[in-house]
Amino acid sequence: MASFIIRDIRIFTGEQTIESGFIHIENGKIKAVGLASETPSISAKVISKPGHTLLPGLIDCHIHADKANPVALTQSLRFGVTTVCDMHNELHNVQRLKKQTLEPDTADYKTAGQSATIENGWPIPVITAHDKSPETAAEIATWPKLTDQKSVKEYLEWNEKEMQPDYIKLMHESGKGLGFELQYPTVELQKTIVDEARKRGYLTVAHATCLPDTLTVLEAGVNGLTHTIVDQAPTQELVKAYKKNNAWLNPTLAAMGSLTTEGQEIQERFAHDVRAEGLIGEKEKGNMCRCMAMAAATGKVQHSYESVKMLKSAGIDIVCGSDSAGPALGTAWGLSLHHELYLFVHKVGMTPEEALRSATSVTAKRFQFSDRGRLADGLKADLLLVEGNPLDDIDATLNIRGVWRDGVLCSAHKSKIES
Repeated sequence: MASFIIRDIRIFTGEQTIESGFIHIENGKIKAVGLASETPSISAKVISKPGHTLLPGLIDCHIHADKANPVALTQSLRFGVTTVCDMHNELHNVQRLKKQTLEPDTADYKTAGQSATIENGWPIPVITAHDKSPETAAEIATWPKLTDQKSVKEYLEWNEKEMQPDYIKLMHESGKGLGFELQYPTVELQKTIVDEARKRGYLTVAHATCLPDTLTVLEAGVNGLTHTIVDQAPTQELVKAYKKNNAWLNPTLAAMGSLTTEGQEIQERFAHDVRAEGLIGEKEKGNMCRCMAMAAATGKVQHSYESVKMLKSAGIDIVCGSDSAGPALGTAWGLSLHHELYLFVHKVGMTPEEALRSATSVTAKRFQFSDRGRLADGLKADLLLVEGNPLDDIDATLNIRGVWRDGVLCSAHKSKIES
């Protein structure tokens, strides 16, 4: 694999900024990072890009790769997302995606495998509401349905053997914030899942969208939440529950805005941004302009914004994930992560640096991905080069000029690097 140097650039390492620096890549890894004046004199291709900023490849810690649409990994990479974390998928899809991530021009793939579900619990109702095919019903019938410690152990053993998950996903959706009622697990069952997963060395993450559900699943001991609340204003009880676990939050603010329909204007703005042309399909663009609307009558996106403000002020780690999925109207793989970063800065008061950390080093730390999320010697050469300075203006993250995964340049951006 070729050795190359990018120099005369601003570098955000995921933790600090070098105003004029260089990075040396060799065999898919970062060989050195430093001041441009200290660039080594070696035989290697040199790319000089004054006025540009180099970032760690972004990590989208919450997607769902669509079984009917194979573009999740390729579209994510085009937008500078070098790692995606799938938060629920079926066995055959996981197997396909793990093979696909070995191909060029794809993001790296992490997965929960099959999430921990109960009979008629989330996400079964939302899937069957949109897909009434006999094939889908037959597939759902094969899912493990948890009831007790024995079934939990069997589920974890099966998931571990068949999927090799990177973390375990719990579902705790009563429907209270979405205007309907669902069956959902008891806190005792959720504690059993958390305890048994921890014995096997897994982190646990959980879906919840309303305050009561979030408090309950935090009581079970999960490491992090994959949504914030949309049903009511946050409380100090919520802060205490997060602090008790040292839990992190992936708020999925763009998805919350789609659930309430209040985010549609910003969704459309990102979908039609000229910088996204050629990077996103027409079907995906159209989906991003529509809304899920399940919480239109019962939720307010401002509750979501306020929850992030409160938790961030209390020292809770906020990590960046989009909840992008083919059926999830208002989202698009890759592009929605830039949308999420925009909301972090403009709706919840993060600095651009804090927002960028949330999609790089903080996520890598909380998910225990020790080989990525920062630009440092020995780590994966997952890189995002943008024109301008996203540390001043977060909107610059879409000025994409180059994306590398393991030191390999994404073909969608080759002409921009070579020009």
